[in-house]
Amino acid sequence: MLTERELESCYLGQFIPVHYHHNMLMDNRRMSGFKAAITHLVAPGAKVLELGGGTGVLSWFAAAQAEKVWCVEYNPDLVAEAKRFLAQNVNGERVEVIQGDAFEYLPPEPVDVVICEMIHVAMLREKQVQVIESFKQRYLEKFGGPLPLFIPEAMIMAVQPLQQDYCFEGYNAPIVQFQEPTFIQTGSVELAQPSVYSMLDFTQAVNPQIAWEGVFAIEHAGTVNALRFVTKNILAVNMQQSTTIDWLNHYLVLPLAEPVSVQAGDQLHVSLAYKAGGSIPSLQATMRAQHLHVVEAEWALQSKHLAVYA
Repeated sequence: MLTERELESCYLGQFIPVHYHHNMLMDNRRMSGFKAAITHLVAPGAKVLELGGGTGVLSWFAAAQAEKVWCVEYNPDLVAEAKRFLAQNVNGERVEVIQGDAFEYLPPEPVDVVICEMIHVAMLREKQVQVIESFKQRYLEKFGGPLPLFIPEAMIMAVQPLQQDYCFEGYNAPIVQFQEPTFIQTGSVELAQPSVYSMLDFTQAVNPQIAWEGVFAIEHAGTVNALRFVTKNILAVNMQQSTTIDWLNHYLVLPLAEPVSVQAGDQLHVSLAYKAGGSIPSLQATMRAQHLHVVEAEWALQSKHLAVYA
């Protein structure tokens, strides 16, 4: 019988179709960002581990300078693809492709850099956080410190109230949407500036539970009927130049169950809570947007009731 984690993994991030990984190879922003970060952090002669290797391209970037790269992939179809592709590329022999579970695998010796790109916008679906935190614990138990460098090093996540057009040739359908960040989204009206709701730093212990509430200053009149989620991945930090090498995920736009009419100058209270690696509906179920004065009135009423029963 499958364990709860094994059952969940069938739906969340473990069996992404091969053609999806082919599309990732054609994502120029992703490819150039990771290549630059790996070139910056992998020193000549380094030992590198990639967890969730997919087609093997990130391991191949590392092999340009690394002495040895272990590329771990769970999906047997992708293992075969990675081996086939690496055999056609210079330095591909430096990469050992291993069919294995990223939650369990450890390299035969200490490594200098760990690459793990199990990243979905808002850190949903894929198990990036859980895989890295599990790896840290098992690595320290086997090898002791220090921990290797991680690519990516950190994530910054923000949320933004939108008025989103959900009319498709006259058909109203509030759906989940992914948006290309480099394009102008004509169907999206930004009603307030984005606000950072979480920062994950893999050099520290990362809690997969994410909860946030904040207040937005509304800039334009409209109807807040969706929240846009923005995820900026800090792939590497260049300390010498005080810069970062970044990769911005596609935006994720989620419809609100209860839209809110707003005017310029209003204050909008937004709250959300979910677990990294969880499903999109698990986040949607917690999303709330209300006028701040309504929330404050509810808080005052709750305080009054508590005082009565104290």
